[in-house]
Amino acid sequence: MNNTASASQSGHQGMLFGDVLADLGPDTGYRGKVACQAVGITYRQLDYWARTGLVEPSIRSAQGSGSQRLYSFRDILVLKVVKRLLDTGVSLQQIREAIQHLKDRGVEDLATITLMSDGASVYECRSRDEMIDLIEGGQGVFGIAVGRVWREVEGSLAELPTEEAEEIPVMVDELAARRRARRYVS
Repeated sequence: MNNTASASQSGHQGMLFGDVLADLGPDTGYRGKVACQAVGITYRQLDYWARTGLVEPSIRSAQGSGSQRLYSFRDILVLKVVKRLLDTGVSLQQIREAIQHLKDRGVEDLATITLMSDGASVYECRSRDEMIDLIEGGQGVFGIAVGRVWREVEGSLAELPTEEAEEIPVMVDELAARRRARRYVS
């Protein structure tokens, strides 16, 4: 884990479980299509989640027609957790609360968290005792070990292309540019 801590301090997106992926710089990410492929969701779902603020791309958001969102490794990890929670029947409102909680966590913290749910609420567990307490109390029905999801996402992304934020040209809507130019001339 020391590798991850030093990578986080240097501004790189460090990997927790070995060198499955190259050490990604802060401006290196994955386009929406690649994120969808790695997570197992449709582009429509990804777009909706970004527009509603559930999981927004941290490297670059869409800024008009033709621009491309760019997601970090961590963004894709959170997307995968959202998908898992949805697949188990957790409400989008509960997922929003859980994801906001995850966003506030450091990289090292994510690997130690297990999310437990009874289908209605989501609980964070950091130890086996906490999980047992939830299950014995009738609250925990299933769990998602974020560290395990992390390894799956690393494996999925290992063969997929990354892109640098500055390499992707932002497309300009020519019609909108002409209209703006006309307004200033008149």
